Amino acid sequence: MKVVNLKQAILQAWKERWSDYQWAINIKKNLGTKGATWDYLNLAEALMEQALIGPSPNPLILSYLKYAINSQMVSYSSVLTAISKFDDFSRDLCVKSLLEIMDMFSNHLSCHGKAEECIGLCRALLNVVMWLVLGCAWYCDRLRELGSSASTEASLKACQERLHSLVSSIKNRALIHIARLEDQGSWSNVEQAIVKLTEGIGSVTNQTLKSKLEESVSLVKGIPHMLTAQSPPPAQPSFPSVHAFIMLEGTMNLTGETQPLVEQLMMIKRMQRIPTPLFVLEIWKACFTGLIESPEGTEELKWTAFMFLKIPQVLLKLKSPQSDKGQEFMDDVNVAFEYLLKLTPLLDKADQRCNCDCLNMLLQECNKLGLLSDSHAANLSSKREYAPRLKTTENANIQPNPGLILRAEPTVTNILKTVDADHSKSPEGLLGVLAHMLSGKSLDLLLAAAAATGKLKSFARKFIKLNEFPKHISGEGSKSASVRALLFDISFLMLCHVVQTYGSEVILSEPSPSGETPFFETWLLTCMPEEGKILNPDHPCFRPESGKVESLVALLNNSSEMKLVQMKWHEICLSTPAAILEVLNAWENGALTVEAVQRITDNIKGKVCSMAICAVAWLVAHVRMLGRDEREKPQTMIRQLVLPLFGENTLQFYNERVVIMSSILEHMCADVFQQTGLLLRSTLEGQEPIPYRNLLPAKEPIHEALRRQFQAVLRKGWVDSRALHLFESLLHIGGVFWFTNNLVKELLKETRKEWAHRVVELLYSIFCLDTQQITLTLLGTILPNLLTDPAHWHSLADPPGKALAKLSVWCALSSFSTHHKGQASARQRKRQREDIEDYSSLFPLDDTQPSKLMRLLSSNEDEPVTLSSPGDRSMSSSLSASQLHTVNMKEPLNRVLANLFLLISSILGSKMAGPHTQFVHSFMEECVECLEQGHRGSILQFLPFTMTRKTDVARVTNLYWVKSEFLLLNQPCTYNRGTLKTEERV
Repeated sequence: MKVVNLKQAILQAWKERWSDYQWAINIKKNLGTKGATWDYLNLAEALMEQALIGPSPNPLILSYLKYAINSQMVSYSSVLTAISKFDDFSRDLCVKSLLEIMDMFSNHLSCHGKAEECIGLCRALLNVVMWLVLGCAWYCDRLRELGSSASTEASLKACQERLHSLVSSIKNRALIHIARLEDQGSWSNVEQAIVKLTEGIGSVTNQTLKSKLEESVSLVKGIPHMLTAQSPPPAQPSFPSVHAFIMLEGTMNLTGETQPLVEQLMMIKRMQRIPTPLFVLEIWKACFTGLIESPEGTEELKWTAFMFLKIPQVLLKLKSPQSDKGQEFMDDVNVAFEYLLKLTPLLDKADQRCNCDCLNMLLQECNKLGLLSDSHAANLSSKREYAPRLKTTENANIQPNPGLILRAEPTVTNILKTVDADHSKSPEGLLGVLAHMLSGKSLDLLLAAAAATGKLKSFARKFIKLNEFPKHISGEGSKSASVRALLFDISFLMLCHVVQTYGSEVILSEPSPSGETPFFETWLLTCMPEEGKILNPDHPCFRPESGKVESLVALLNNSSEMKLVQMKWHEICLSTPAAILEVLNAWENGALTVEAVQRITDNIKGKVCSMAICAVAWLVAHVRMLGRDEREKPQTMIRQLVLPLFGENTLQFYNERVVIMSSILEHMCADVFQQTGLLLRSTLEGQEPIPYRNLLPAKEPIHEALRRQFQAVLRKGWVDSRALHLFESLLHIGGVFWFTNNLVKELLKETRKEWAHRVVELLYSIFCLDTQQITLTLLGTILPNLLTDPAHWHSLADPPGKALAKLSVWCALSSFSTHHKGQASARQRKRQREDIEDYSSLFPLDDTQPSKLMRLLSSNEDEPVTLSSPGDRSMSSSLSASQLHTVNMKEPLNRVLANLFLLISSILGSKMAGPHTQFVHSFMEECVECLEQGHRGSILQFLPFTMTRKTDVARVTNLYWVKSEFLLLNQPCTYNRGTLKTEERV
């Protein structure tokens, strides 16, 4: 009777022209059916029957069906089943309407219900695939009978697109495969339909459509073989966190000290329980990958130095703590190289890039350091399948970079000794050494070797000292004046190049031994443009004494050659910006012609290139403050200064110096010229693009750029150098909280265990961009928000919740370890800090001041007993006496950890269980798992004293982690031993 009443209700609704929501209200009121019962009444089929009676569909009744789908009155399986029962393909408009209905949900098919309903979805998918195949076959026959027709081709294309959309999804093919196993008879019908379609495809004249039909047929035919077509698992699993961390260090932190890198790698190895051979293999794979994908020029040399000089030293330090197991480590390194030998395409690509046998050179280096025995090295070298033909007519005379880098290492030591000698009486002796350094790519080679071996700071300090030497002027002739000018200019150029290539921290990290700030450090801090650093063109540093400026302008405006005798170059460099301002104002007011300005810029760059750098540094700061229409003349002056001067009156080594000057100026000006879409040089001069600049898409929101880049990295399985630079740019632009919060959201989207674990490994390595600040944000802001807001608890369910717990523990351990030892990379120290939270006000130490976090925790009116009041749960009262005496609670990280454990203790004391308590269980379990691997950075010392009660411990983990020395890891226990029995204390 209900079925009859249902059809009558549909007819009545059509006659009275009810709207879709009126129809839904009335039908529910009159029939009183709820939930899945509508499928038992075949509501979808009944609506479809009534809508498709005539030659064209009834739009009103179709609107009822669409409303039923959107409001989930009918299941997807019942709609698909009803569609598959329509067999009159001659009614094109009806078919088109059915395909449009499919489009409403075909891209997010799902089923929430009993097992029978899930099987029903599988069967419905199989039926609708057969219907689409039959539809394609029918239209193919029609083309054969009636000839080519635009309408028929359009209908065929519509059916083909829906068929391909359905079967291109692995998930949908898997569901169809289940239906095939459930009902072999239905699959036989599909196979017959496929045979019919295959016969009719020949009548399709449109080749694009024909190829797409064949592709769709191939996908359907492959469904029975899905299980056998699975690719076998790799022989050795990959470890994305190791790979990405090595990529990060090789790309951005070549100058970093070796010991922190070793400790971080050992922590990753312990936390993930990576066997030593696979661990070493992953390091070498990352090195080869980074070298292959590095841009030509300086970046390639940096990666070569990192791979051939720094990583062998890292492995040597990894071996040192195991002096009693030295032979065992050598055997593990040998096994790692055996695995590496199997990656022939990777080795071949590296050999072709470097024009040498990279593996053999690595084996020699490892043999020298005692990482491989002679027999192992010889055996491995003999196994290399030396496939690529390296020497060609084009590159026969090119020396491989690895060989040059290895030879540059001892040269750095010799140069340091030479520069350190006393040259006050005969400074001419230095010019030969400096000229050798400036030729070709010698400077980049030497700097890369110095950076990889930890000598770059010493190198820079020596050249700062050399830059100070020309300050001392005594009675001098023209020759000694030229030597003094060259020493100043070359040292200034080298130091600028070091800053742009390796960062200003190399110069500024150590104070001057004399106590007096050298000229170059002063100029670097106040006048040199850097990425992310905005200068004020009206700063007093750009405004020296007016008398000096006027004399310099007169000197530059003089057509005769500039005199060098008794010239104070430090003062000249400081006066150049003000002189340029005078020239620019005169030009803009019509007092100077273009030719006069050109003569002045030629004089600036004609002798000492340092003057051109100081001039452009101010012009860049000045241009940033101007509107687009006002930038023409300053940018013209920049172009004039960048181009080399061809003349006979230039100083010695001008061609070598001007190459470095042009590179420095291009880096300085890249941002301001990119803003207006102009080129610094004409295209004929072949301006090389600066690596890793302007990576962000021009018209894309940064949150979309972050999501898209992370999804690309996730699909790829590892992070490359370009992605790391893009992530760092997004971190700068969006800030630490925005960056961390959005990446955590990406993690919480993953619902498959293996994918969630991969995301954790990738995020851990990405967070190494700024471990300290990201950890403070994650543990101090994001986790408390998730744990205290019931609206977010569902996102903490496994597997993403457990993955987030693992990531949080890994970040906490890494940050606590490096923070405890005062280690932070130059890249992290130089980043401008932002006030994410005032941690002192968020987590106050004074018992009398209520904590903001505790106020947040105690504000849940629905569950007043969940969390204790602020007065009962202040930080200092919750920590044990020993903890308060041994931990510096003024440190933000310590405060964040203490309050996170205080929050965990509050959750354990509540009477409500849910995903948030499951997260706490996973968090504490991961803490102990990592500690069991030998890591002694005890973040568990911040456990509140209340959490050491047996009742609290048992409530969360059933005493799973009590075995780890009462959770305090050698911290004195202050509980009353008399109140616990012996077995309870154990």
